[in-house]
Amino acid sequence: MPRTGRPAHRHVDAVTRALSVLDALSDGRDELGTNEIARRTGINPSTVSRLLATLAAARLVEHVAETGRYRLGLRLVELGNAVLERLDLRQIARPHLEALVAVTRETPTLSVPGGDHAITIDFVAGPHSVQSVAQIGRPSAAHATATGKVMLAFRAGELPAVLTSYTRRTITTGAQLAKELDRVRTGGFAQSVGEREEDLNAVAAPIWDSRNDLVAIVSVQGPAARFGAKAMRDALEPLRAAAEAISSELGGRIAR
Repeated sequence: MPRTGRPAHRHVDAVTRALSVLDALSDGRDELGTNEIARRTGINPSTVSRLLATLAAARLVEHVAETGRYRLGLRLVELGNAVLERLDLRQIARPHLEALVAVTRETPTLSVPGGDHAITIDFVAGPHSVQSVAQIGRPSAAHATATGKVMLAFRAGELPAVLTSYTRRTITTGAQLAKELDRVRTGGFAQSVGEREEDLNAVAAPIWDSRNDLVAIVSVQGPAARFGAKAMRDALEPLRAAAEAISSELGGRIAR
């Protein structure tokens, strides 16, 4: 049979049944016995028993001697970590940035938390002749940008001691910043309205990894004349959907 470079269409029934067993064990935190797994999967109990023995031998499930029940095994964690180590954040995020451009017609950026700043690692320019100031490698002032506020709100560490004033709208006191970060944590997103540059507005949302740590921030930014209050509100839902999709591909989740 010639090779096509594509996966075969025919499936191995035993493997499909084994995956059903793993799915049953992943649906909730309780350990399950053979009969309960059979009920949930619709597979004959004797077949479930053999599948469990095979999966346990491969450390994909674990038999709990005290209860006689089964739970997912640590081998799955090892396999999951091996997959996550190969993931390229920019490659995963790029289609979502391009989708954000199509919806918002403004510039989305992808940034990662740094020491005192969040650093832009990718962006997709919007279609307008007047562009935002997005640049790869550009740091985002932590207290004066939407991206920076997300970093401060969701990353452990001390807040900046010095809050440089860039515009008349820049947050310049610790009390103001603490209140703003509480809003970010409650709402799950941040915004900046002329706080770093007078005529630049932005909204940003967190991206989580498999350990539920902040791994990146996605934002949409544009000139205030175009990207005003209504445009920012309209961009928020697609922005959060993009952040959730990227997080999901990295093994994380966003709680709305």
